[in-house]
Amino acid sequence: MRPSPPTARPRAALALALGTALTLTLSLVLALLALAPSAARADTGFRVEDGRLVDAAGNDFLIRGVSHAHTWYLQETGSFADIKELGANTVRVVLSSGQRWTENGPADVANVVSLCKANRLICMLEVHDTTGYGEQSGAATLDQAVDYWLRVQDVLEGEEDHVLVNIGNEPYGNNDAVNQGWADDTIAAVGRLRDAGFEHTLVVDAPNWGQDWQGIMRRDAPLVAAADDNTVFSIHMYGVYQQESTVVSYLEHFANAGLPLIVGEFGHDHSDGDPDEDAIMEHTRRLGLGYIGWSWSGNGGGVEYLDMVEGFDPERITPWGERIFHGPDGIGETSVEAPVYGGGGEPTDPPTDPPTDPPTDPEGECTAEFRITNEWQGGFQAEVEVTAHTALTGWTVTWTAPSGQSVSQAWNTDLTASGGTVTARNASYNGGLAAGAATTFGLIGNGPAVVPDPTCAAA
Repeated sequence: MRPSPPTARPRAALALALGTALTLTLSLVLALLALAPSAARADTGFRVEDGRLVDAAGNDFLIRGVSHAHTWYLQETGSFADIKELGANTVRVVLSSGQRWTENGPADVANVVSLCKANRLICMLEVHDTTGYGEQSGAATLDQAVDYWLRVQDVLEGEEDHVLVNIGNEPYGNNDAVNQGWADDTIAAVGRLRDAGFEHTLVVDAPNWGQDWQGIMRRDAPLVAAADDNTVFSIHMYGVYQQESTVVSYLEHFANAGLPLIVGEFGHDHSDGDPDEDAIMEHTRRLGLGYIGWSWSGNGGGVEYLDMVEGFDPERITPWGERIFHGPDGIGETSVEAPVYGGGGEPTDPPTDPPTDPPTDPEGECTAEFRITNEWQGGFQAEVEVTAHTALTGWTVTWTAPSGQSVSQAWNTDLTASGGTVTARNASYNGGLAAGAATTFGLIGNGPAVVPDPTCAAA
């Protein structure tokens, strides 16, 4: 999200230093831990296990929270208690790395973590300056965001049980040339943090202002997961996710692939369209996925309707606040306090209502499913999911365009049209698929939003 921040930025007081005796004791403990095998890390902090976020003891932790625009409203420290009072178990805290707004220094970050802990909330800390890089003037790079995390590392060490690090908010806009570097840049950012000693669970946002409408994170998330097994992927759902089918397709893709996903931002309305918040909340509950709504209060620039309470006053809850806190599948119904604070219980099983299984007896080498994801007067947006039933080195999808329908733009495919026949071939990077694996391509169409009947073949 891109709110209009105010100018007031008071600084928080520096947390008290540890005494000499405690420092020596801590040093001795750390030295002993260093002699233990690396598997001992399982006793501390969150981690990803079988595509789910779990705590140190192996308890599932289902994120149910809201974003708080802390960097622009430093004085609103009471918001942490208010957010907790309404049932959230997580708060996503907006911080600045200094490129676009005043940097939140170590003392302020330490205070934020203490406020989270005092109010029994998990802190997801995020750098907001990366928003829309490649399209937004002055936006920071992921590399600059990592520089910031290194500057505040000292106050985050030892907080792995209470803090998740969301490296950079919506780190790319809609610049395709920049977006295609998402995986490499993300892997590099994660690698720098790990090399520096960060053991926290990391959270990485999708490109396209977080909405991944080009399917880049959806396509390349396995590359990031292979490089680091304690990273969670975050999709932001606004106008691209107006239809339930689009929400379900995205969520189930990650669930079926065993990749950890949260909806890191969503709203009940937006300037780019009306997201289906009911579907987002229902299907994250069904699939056992976390969500964080945007945002507690303080929105400007024409999106004030995204405030959950007016003027940071919990007594002035808005319709959006009522929906996310008190509605079906909302925070009040589904939030459980983090086990580190005494909530939760024994390690839980995966969701009892699992994602849709692929066909058990597929016909042919691959299948293609065509889905309308958005539509408007005279046009539409669609995605096509290609699923391999045997190992493929390439694929071709063809369909007959319904009367009056044509394709004006496509991505993640080499698409041609002749007469009424449309042929989509794999791009150089998504043709190789193992049996059971899937990939997607997208397109913008002119004419009626009618779903054709595509066929798929090995190439």
